[in-house]
Amino acid sequence: MSFTFKPADVFETRHNAPDSASQQAMLHAVGAENMAQLIAETVPAVIRLPRALALPPALSERQFLKQFKQLAGQNKVFKSYIGLGYHETTLPPVIQRNILENPGWYTAYTPYQAEIAQGRLEALINYQTLIIDLTGLPIANASLLDEATAAAEALHLLHSQTKKKNAHKFFVSEQVLPQTIDVLRTRATPLGIELVVGDHRTADLTDEALFGAIVQYPGANGEIFNYQEFIANAHDNNVFVIMAADLLALTLLTSPGELGADICVGSSQRFGVPMGFGGPHAGFFSCKDQFKRVIPGRIIGQSIDAAGNKAYRMALQTREQHIRREKATSNICTAQVLLSVLAGMFAVYHGPKGIRQFAVNTHVMAQTLEAELKALGVEQLNASYFDTLSLRLESHEMQQALRKEAEAAGINFRYYSENRVGISLHQNVEPEDVRDLVDLFAKVLGKEVATPDAPTLPAERGLTWPESLVRTSDYLTHPVFNTYHAEHELLRYMKQLENKDLSLAHSMIPLGSCTMKLNATAEMIPVTWPEIGQLHPFAPAAQTIGYQQIIKNLEAWLCEVTGFAGVSLQPNSGAQGEYAGLLAIRGYHGGRGEQHRTVALIPASAHGTNPASAVMAGMQVVVVKSTDDGNVDMDDLRAKIAQHADHLSCLMVTYPSTHGVYEETIIEICDLIHQAGGRVYMDGANMNAQVGLTSPAAIGADVCHLNLHKTFCIPHGGGGPGVGPIGVVADLVPYLPGHVVVPVEGRTSGAVSAAPWGSASILPISYAYIAMMGGDGITRATELAILNANYIKARLEEHFPVLYTGAHGRCAHEMILDCRHFKKAGIEVEDIAKRLMDYGFHAPTVSFPVAGTLMVEPTESESKEELDRFCEAMISIRKEITEVEEGRADAKDNLLKHAPHTAATVLTHEWTRPYTREQAVYPLPYVRNAKFWPTVSRIDSAYGDRNLICSCTPLEEYADEREQLVVADKGPSY
Repeated sequence: MSFTFKPADVFETRHNAPDSASQQAMLHAVGAENMAQLIAETVPAVIRLPRALALPPALSERQFLKQFKQLAGQNKVFKSYIGLGYHETTLPPVIQRNILENPGWYTAYTPYQAEIAQGRLEALINYQTLIIDLTGLPIANASLLDEATAAAEALHLLHSQTKKKNAHKFFVSEQVLPQTIDVLRTRATPLGIELVVGDHRTADLTDEALFGAIVQYPGANGEIFNYQEFIANAHDNNVFVIMAADLLALTLLTSPGELGADICVGSSQRFGVPMGFGGPHAGFFSCKDQFKRVIPGRIIGQSIDAAGNKAYRMALQTREQHIRREKATSNICTAQVLLSVLAGMFAVYHGPKGIRQFAVNTHVMAQTLEAELKALGVEQLNASYFDTLSLRLESHEMQQALRKEAEAAGINFRYYSENRVGISLHQNVEPEDVRDLVDLFAKVLGKEVATPDAPTLPAERGLTWPESLVRTSDYLTHPVFNTYHAEHELLRYMKQLENKDLSLAHSMIPLGSCTMKLNATAEMIPVTWPEIGQLHPFAPAAQTIGYQQIIKNLEAWLCEVTGFAGVSLQPNSGAQGEYAGLLAIRGYHGGRGEQHRTVALIPASAHGTNPASAVMAGMQVVVVKSTDDGNVDMDDLRAKIAQHADHLSCLMVTYPSTHGVYEETIIEICDLIHQAGGRVYMDGANMNAQVGLTSPAAIGADVCHLNLHKTFCIPHGGGGPGVGPIGVVADLVPYLPGHVVVPVEGRTSGAVSAAPWGSASILPISYAYIAMMGGDGITRATELAILNANYIKARLEEHFPVLYTGAHGRCAHEMILDCRHFKKAGIEVEDIAKRLMDYGFHAPTVSFPVAGTLMVEPTESESKEELDRFCEAMISIRKEITEVEEGRADAKDNLLKHAPHTAATVLTHEWTRPYTREQAVYPLPYVRNAKFWPTVSRIDSAYGDRNLICSCTPLEEYADEREQLVVADKGPSY
């Protein structure tokens, strides 16, 4: 007997689910002899790559974790007192283990199907309540991307809402965080808005051109200002005011709402979310009631289900502003759900007393440090402060000596010009840390400290700010913030919420254009390593060598995959990547003296974020028609190019198309745009059908954003985080995003996100995916995604017509199932989506890009067995529809109209429906083995919009909530 050595643990076989036998069976089902034939009939030969991807050989999970640990180990984790919106904090281990590291939470999708998302929706209601209570404003959304982009969203919103004619100026306090000012400038320029940066105490608010202002609370240098008079004067002159606030400080400071602010923005990073070299962190946004229908992002609201029970959903569907296309005031469709859940649960666990104590401790430590340094003769400049001291040293040489000693001791401060040093303390600081800081200063000053021991903390201290800014209003009074302080109680509460949500831990989530693929555990492990999570984004470069190498490698790999010359990892969502890509095109035209090129051609089938992003980039949207077969109408394209040739900026195109087809004319399309002097932006939503087979550069695109939360395996986290880096051709590289705090060599453009590398701490996930798959593995992943999609098509097309196919009758990695003809029988596509819940599945994408359809994408990570279960569910539902069509089931009182069916529904004593309980909840045998129970019946969306409640149930309703639930469950038929 002979033996052959070969790797026994290959990661690709973990990620690409169908084994060789399954592949052969599926190929037979789709009518292809082999994979090569299927790909040849699907992907046009003219765009195929001439060679294999040149990526490093694939690593096993063990090899990757060992090598990546060494790479991350090159980062130096110093104690950070830099501040500027990023602070050390501690995520309670019970939350880390049971939410952040739990696929039941991080693999769920955006809660479009609210009935199977009640857990994270409740967690988001908690988060919104936290923000509403602390900011003192009545409306909050379920998070934005970071503080800087939240401020930029507020700028855009207020510009759209001002009633002052020709108002084009926006005042920015010089005390606003520098990265926020950078992003504000980036956003303002394309819109023709002039930023006026200065001292708020001397600002001219009577300027008729001024429509808004933003101030920081406390200021960037730590000073606390009373903005009440400033806000009143602004309002007297019809000027809106945004306050960017520190969430922890608001437990002690008078709230922005009480001071009169119109909007409050900031970051919830301090509530247990690691700094992570810049992200991801949940930016918060709260506002006055008048802005509730134009607020960016998503609001979670309370409604009722068919039984009259309380139920949560995404409220006011205009919140999804990309639906409004070019009329949107925002392109945001990604939140930071997982991070906002963490921050909200941090508040639930610690409660109002706990988080206030964190704030008190932080302030007391800052006061203690000030007193100790004052005894050494160090001048502290802030009259009022929360956590940040602004210190002035005698000379630049002394400042640099302090820096040398501090870094030798593993400590980072903020260093200003004018010999100043900033020290921002945080809730993790202990008396021993204060002693270490004092010793540093004493050594540099050549002085002796009064006592070598840790400073004795006084029994009581007052606040450093005036009485008028001392918070007296209550917050977090709801029972949810005052109940789960024992770990057992919190653990059970989190598990209760988790059990209400369907995730990839339960079944396939076949969402078209959303690519819900495996988020492998080995890819996730490094995220919580201190070498990845505990670095400040503005730490000196010598301390971030590991991160720099990770970023360099990942950028190079993404360049290889896309065929582009350069990549920026800064955009922290797909929509942000779109915007950054369009700014690169805008910068290119401007650099050539062709600022007049502002027309963006966008196919009618494009993602709604495309036209919204184009408008935000200062472009005029011109829609290009689609043909009956779903492709770009070439005649209309030529006509639009001719009509706008002198002003053509770009074409935005998705490839494969949003209809799930590789358009044969794509190279001709790109050539026509280039001949007219325009550039081609490719939306990377469908990159999972390109990697290794073709590329954006191969089709002729000039720029493309990549959804790392889709193709490259960063989990969706229940609706975020996302990462949307952009790749560009060589002549667009100089126009990639820069950063004011951490400049990027050769780039002069402004930032699009708060941190230099966006959501840096989750980049290791995509890094791990590519490293463990290798070039061949990610190419086979694309092939299998195409095979899986075509297999579903082959099984379902006799039951549900497939709307569009390619020249050889193939779909790409996704397909559109046409459900419009069921309307004749009174069955809507929503009924199918809700009925799928009874079968244990999340619905495919509903009514996009064509109303009344389902767009299905299985990904390569689903086995044939799982695909078959989904197909069996869809075929069974088709039979249920047939019963309605043929009159054997009532048009209104049927399985689909009443779906989903909860346990409370079928356990009622009186069953009056014309079908059995078993048909309702066990429609196929496999469902019995792993039943997922929706916890609410179908939700009444209109009721929730008419009665908007976006925070925890009011206290007066909370007491009898359970009693009302029991009464509602006794209804005989609903």
